[in-house]
Amino acid sequence: MKITKICCIGAGYVGGPTMAVIAQKCPHIQVTVVDLNAERIAAWNDEDVNNIPIYEPGLSEIVAEARGRNLFFSTEVEKAIDEAQIIFISVNTPTKTYGKGKGMAADLKYIELCARQIAKVSKDDKIVVEKSTLPVRTAEAIKSILDHTGNGVKFQILSNPEFLAEGTAVSDLLHPDRILIGGEIATEEGQKAIQSLVDVYANWVDSDKILTTNVWSSELSKLTANAFLAQRISSVNAMSELCEKTGADINEVAKAIGMDSRIGAKFLKSSVGFGGSCFQKDILNLVYIAKSYGLHEVADYWEQVIIMNDHQKKRFSNKIVQTLYNTVADKKIAFLGWAFKKDTNDTRESAAIYVADDLINEQAKIAVYDPKVPAKKVLADLDYLETRSAEANRDFVSSYEEPYAACSNAHAIAVLTEWDEFKTYDWQRIYDAMHKPAFIFDGRNLLNRTELEAIGFVYQGIGS
Repeated sequence: MKITKICCIGAGYVGGPTMAVIAQKCPHIQVTVVDLNAERIAAWNDEDVNNIPIYEPGLSEIVAEARGRNLFFSTEVEKAIDEAQIIFISVNTPTKTYGKGKGMAADLKYIELCARQIAKVSKDDKIVVEKSTLPVRTAEAIKSILDHTGNGVKFQILSNPEFLAEGTAVSDLLHPDRILIGGEIATEEGQKAIQSLVDVYANWVDSDKILTTNVWSSELSKLTANAFLAQRISSVNAMSELCEKTGADINEVAKAIGMDSRIGAKFLKSSVGFGGSCFQKDILNLVYIAKSYGLHEVADYWEQVIIMNDHQKKRFSNKIVQTLYNTVADKKIAFLGWAFKKDTNDTRESAAIYVADDLINEQAKIAVYDPKVPAKKVLADLDYLETRSAEANRDFVSSYEEPYAACSNAHAIAVLTEWDEFKTYDWQRIYDAMHKPAFIFDGRNLLNRTELEAIGFVYQGIGS
C-alpha cells in the first residue's frame, strides 16, 4: 500500500512532535493530527508558532515548516479517520483511579473509544498503529473490537512505541536509536502492513535502525525500556542516601562506576527523584501485569523501584524541614523549577509537586519560578492531588515571572529542575536578599557548591 495520508488521534506530547517530524521528512504524505480538545488544536494552529502547546527545543521550527503544507491540526476526527490509510492512536493511557487495578493498571478507556470510532467510520482497509504506551496484548483487544464491526473492512494492528525523552524529543525523532514496529509477522497481510510503516520511517531513518518484531514483543519492549531506565535512577538514589551516611560522594561513585563499559554513564545522576508521564505509570503497569499472571516475585522487584523513588522525594522534603530547625511554618521556600526535567513544560509526576505538597502540610509558603510552566499549571498540579482545597493551595503557593523575586526574602531555595539558566544567576544578589542563614537544597546537584559556600550559603546537595 502506497501511503499518502496519515491520521494521528491525540495531539499531546507524543502525537504532536512525532507527526510534525513525519510531515517534515515525508512532504509527499498528508499528516493530520486530530484531538477533541479544541483549545489544544487552536494552540497548535496559532499564527505565532512559539505559542504551540508543547515546548520542545526545535519543535516550533519544524511545525512552522510543515504546517499548512502537509501537516494539519483539526478537531474533525471522523473525517481524518475516513481519509487516512494509517491511523496512529496516541491518546492518554493514565493509571486507573477506580475499580479493579486502581492505582496500578493502565486505564484503556480512551484506547477503546478510539478503536470503536475507527470501526464505526472506516469504509476501507486501515492500518492502525498503537503509539500510546500500552500493556502487553492490548493489540488483541483492539483487533477484537475492529474485527467485529460487521462492515467488511480489514484492519492490521501494529505496535510502534515511542522512545522519546522529553526535552530532546525532536533530536530523538530525527536521530533515533531504533524504530520498533511490531505486527503479525506470521501472515502476508501483517508483513505488508509492517512494510508500509517501515517505508514511512525509511524516508530518514537507516534500515539497520528499523527493528521489526511480533506485536507482543514490541508492546512489552516499551514497558521494559522505561522500567530499566527508572531502575537505574532509583538504584543511584538508593546509594545517595548511603553516601550521605558514610561520607562518600554520590557524584564520585557514579563517575567511577559509569566508566565501566558494562554499566555506562547515562542515568546515573542522583536527584530528588524521577518524574514524567511514563516511568511510574509504566512500572505500575508492569507490576499489575506480573501480578495478574501470578508472578509475585517479579512484581515485587519492579515495585521497589517506585517505592525508592517515592522515598527519595519524601527524604528531600524532610531534610528541608529538619535543616530549617524542624519548622517551616510561614517560612518562604523558593522553588527553582516545576517541570519534571529541563527543556520541557511537562509537569506530570514532577518531584516538585510532591515536595511542595509535603512542605505545604508543614505550613510553608512556596514561591515558584519555572521558565516554561505558568502559574495556573502549578496550582492545577497541586489541586489534582486533592490534599486540601484549591483555596488553601492558593494561600500557600505563588508563582513568579522571574527568579530574583521568587528568591527575595526566602529562608531557603530548593532546586527541583535542572534548567541550565539556574547556573548563570547572580547568586550574590540572591544571597543578599534572603533571610540568614540562607539555605540551598540542590535536588539536582546542579550548582557549584564551592562558589555558593564562599558567598555564604548553607548548601545541601543529594548524596554528599
